[in-house]
Amino acid sequence: MKRIETEVSGGCQCGAVRYHASAMLDNSHLCHCRMCQKASGNIFAALVAAPDEALTWTRGKPSVWKSSELVERGFCASCGTPLFFHQIESGRTNLMIGSLDDPHAFPPLANTCTENMVAWFDTITGLENTGATEDNGADWAAAIKKSNNQHPDHDTTSWTVNGHDD
Repeated sequence: MKRIETEVSGGCQCGAVRYHASAMLDNSHLCHCRMCQKASGNIFAALVAAPDEALTWTRGKPSVWKSSELVERGFCASCGTPLFFHQIESGRTNLMIGSLDDPHAFPPLANTCTENMVAWFDTITGLENTGATEDNGADWAAAIKKSNNQHPDHDTTSWTVNGHDD
């Protein structure tokens, strides 16, 4: 894997946990293993790694659950956002691409653990695109915007998490 010197930040949905990485690896991928499916609540986990020494937690700390003797998974205890997959002795932490402030920066380069890939995975790019929420549900989009508790996609000096200051 090639190391890329870059500045990356991200965090959970509520803003209680934030991270920064000063380098990333070129291993962006979709993991279809059953553990990643369960951990992400999805049909795959989109992951990209930061070298452990390049990753710092800038607000809060993730909760960690050992999904096996070799792997721990991090998430926000406040909002439940899955944040990472960490093979304990690998020297890198695979961050959930969706938790990055700019998830567009790391398009997947591979599918892994495909023995558990759902049979219809290859059909998803052909699904109908029904457009933006604002175009198909303006009232719903306005109500969500008015009551939105989601942390913005950038670092903040302070943030209130569910009515609690950090």
